[in-house]
Amino acid sequence: MSAAPRHSCPDDPYDFIAIGLGPFNLGLACLTAPITELDGLFLDDKPAFDWHPGMMLDSTHLQVPFMADLVTLADPTSPFSFLNYLKESGRLYPFYIRENFYPLRAEFNDYCRWAAGKLDTVRFAHQVTTVEYDESAQLYVVHADHQGARRTFRARKIVLGTGTPPHIPDACRDLGGDLLHNADYLDAKAALQAKDSITLIGSGQSAAEIYFDLLQDIDSHGYHLTWATRSPRFFPLEYTKLTLEMTSPEYVDYFHALPAATRDRLNTTQKHLYKGIDSELINDIFDLLYQKSLAGPVPTRLLTNSALHSASYEAASGTYTLGLRQEEQGQDYSLDTQGLILATGYRHRVPDFLTPVRDRIAWDDSGRYDVARNYSIDTTGHGIFVQNAELHTHGFVTPDLGMAAYRNSCIIRELLGREYYPVEKAIAFQEFAAPAAAPHHFPEIPAA
Repeated sequence: MSAAPRHSCPDDPYDFIAIGLGPFNLGLACLTAPITELDGLFLDDKPAFDWHPGMMLDSTHLQVPFMADLVTLADPTSPFSFLNYLKESGRLYPFYIRENFYPLRAEFNDYCRWAAGKLDTVRFAHQVTTVEYDESAQLYVVHADHQGARRTFRARKIVLGTGTPPHIPDACRDLGGDLLHNADYLDAKAALQAKDSITLIGSGQSAAEIYFDLLQDIDSHGYHLTWATRSPRFFPLEYTKLTLEMTSPEYVDYFHALPAATRDRLNTTQKHLYKGIDSELINDIFDLLYQKSLAGPVPTRLLTNSALHSASYEAASGTYTLGLRQEEQGQDYSLDTQGLILATGYRHRVPDFLTPVRDRIAWDDSGRYDVARNYSIDTTGHGIFVQNAELHTHGFVTPDLGMAAYRNSCIIRELLGREYYPVEKAIAFQEFAAPAAAPHHFPEIPAA
């Protein structure tokens, strides 16, 4: 199925323009494709869809099941589903026989490319430079560069899905040398493996995948491999069913209603709920270490409770000197390494192109978007919406692929003015807030 173009006159405003095309806005594109009342446009600066290409390691898979695709949890009948992708590509039965609900990461990327290729509302290679607001027409004006030409589009509403850029710790900014963020790992892998030593900083899934990948080749290349994290241990992703109920509309309601300081505190303590390591991968790492240790000591170290405080680089020797602190002991130590990989996550950054409309955006006391429950950030409450920029207001479910269809259903309701896809209100057995009324009185069980 290909979505038919609905924007016949180039001078007419769009109902909405979505900026950025990761999985979240791509899901929005798929879910709005059959809605004839909505005329949307999706702009992205990349030449084609590509999701974390530097981390497409062999055998790595998503941490959520295939039902957390672009559309299924909003519309199980959608032609843009992962299962339909498998059917059209002739791989539905092999996936069934595989008996594994978790798609390979490269497979999910190919699925997203497949979906994007079916959409006439998507424009790649469009670098948005400025968003302005035309008060007289009450429209947003979006300027973009496309192959050296400037293009201008107008829309009633904006949806921001610009993603979260790689985060570089302060100690490593402008350090020099060839250090890299894990987002660029595969391109740099061969050069890293030619060095005498490699140090990996970070503790999440990406760090674990890179460590396991480099550990497999440690014998053939002969480097010394160190994995350091400030976390007290290598946390597994918590995936029990009652914990998964926290990825629910009820928990988002509860979290959003909390004071900002409480939300910030919770976000620091809940990282293992969305940044933890797949428990099977943790076990695979241990098993590989055990296997390699049979031949003697393995040239690797795993350092926990070790926070990075300083870093320097000596160009002559190509060596980084890292200043770390064992936080439980309060003891400082240094570590020399030739290769340095920062698996330090991603953090949202307000795009520069929003500068002309900053006065239309609601900000909190910390200078972040003050995101309303309906995912809007503008002062009107219905003009600019965000995807994956509301961790501080909506909680750890923000980057969760499994909640993307729910968020898109909510945004579509705001764009359309009515509910098109049923928006779940309550799915959890447990209650997160204090009961609003007297406790339930359960009926007495009749005597036998």
